[in-house]
Amino acid sequence: MAASSAGVGERRVVISGMGTVSAAGVGTAALWTAARDGVSQVRPLVTEYPYDGRIKIAAQVPDFDPSKYLEKALLTFCDPFTQFTLVASDEAVAQAGFAREELSGPRVGVIIGSGIGGMTTIDHGLRHYYQERIRPDPFSVPRLIPSAAPTTLGMRYSAHGPTFALGSACSSASQAVGLAAQMIRFGLMDRAIVGGAEACVINGTIRAWEGLRVMTPDFCRPFSTGRNGMTLGEGAAVFVLETLESAQKRGHAPLCELAGYGTTSDAKDFVRPDIEGMTGAMEAALADAGLGPEAIDYLNAHGTATHANDITEAAAIGRVFGERAGRLPVSSTKPIHGHALGASAGLELALTIRALQEQIAPPTINFLDFDPRCPIDAVPNEARRVEIRTAMSNSFAFGGINAVLIVRALAGEA
Repeated sequence: MAASSAGVGERRVVISGMGTVSAAGVGTAALWTAARDGVSQVRPLVTEYPYDGRIKIAAQVPDFDPSKYLEKALLTFCDPFTQFTLVASDEAVAQAGFAREELSGPRVGVIIGSGIGGMTTIDHGLRHYYQERIRPDPFSVPRLIPSAAPTTLGMRYSAHGPTFALGSACSSASQAVGLAAQMIRFGLMDRAIVGGAEACVINGTIRAWEGLRVMTPDFCRPFSTGRNGMTLGEGAAVFVLETLESAQKRGHAPLCELAGYGTTSDAKDFVRPDIEGMTGAMEAALADAGLGPEAIDYLNAHGTATHANDITEAAAIGRVFGERAGRLPVSSTKPIHGHALGASAGLELALTIRALQEQIAPPTINFLDFDPRCPIDAVPNEARRVEIRTAMSNSFAFGGINAVLIVRALAGEA
């Protein structure tokens, strides 16, 4: 149905701009170049305080000076996860072709997902209080709450529409994007600034993740033999959503259509993934997009390189795509940017969109050999030229929260 004749509930939603902050640095171009070329951004761990744990690597944002991008008065209220969000949003808004004041008003919403929120502020406050008996900074609370990122964005752009944080662990960013798309479709808002952010590569958090026995001390190898866990990352990814009709009216060419969103809950286990939930989320996204599995040309997997996730996700892909599962290009980009928790799904969506634009499936690096328990085409080690019209991005979180997004090219429609 053409956008001009679509009614409420039928409005087509597009992504008009995107921005990222990642271990590759500031900007989506840097992230895409690293992913396409297979250059890992995992480096020796850098912490403010001495770290005595086993894991000595992480995908941290390098040399980030927020004062280069943000006003000094604003920084008082910004934990690093909010700083990352603001910088990524400025890129997204500029790419979408909006001046800051053009996103104001009651019909513009802001939804940002984060698994933890202001962990750096929490860590500093607890350290000062328990070790040094120093009263926490008066602005600690407005900095640490997960809603700090979306509300600060709302102030930055004078967006008065629905504004809230969303906490769904590693599916946070995908659910923020998907929920915003639904709200636009059904007329609850016209435009939205959405995504995910995380900044928790600090001593206490890494120690906690080490306790789960899911961290690799050397190389993240999704779907490969020899895999032994994930690498923590950090950053933010932000997207500007609007209707196709709106973009056409202002003469802007969107990056892609956000065609489908599906979400399910395993409701079974705190940490172990479930094939039914993963399968259901992919099927729900396909149904939402009005597509069959044969329409998907590339899949960006959750792909954590943990034993349980990779085997279960590969099996779920097999259920959904049948005999095509072994031929469908499926890559995990987490060895590039790390597992950035609440931001990870956003970074992966940005890379999925770039894959769609460039017609290139980024590789799954650090791949040693095919694992028969993961019978998929993981695009091992080298990028591949692929004809991509429609792509899927998977995100599967602790607690069994699954979210899947589908994006589609818009050639000739803008």
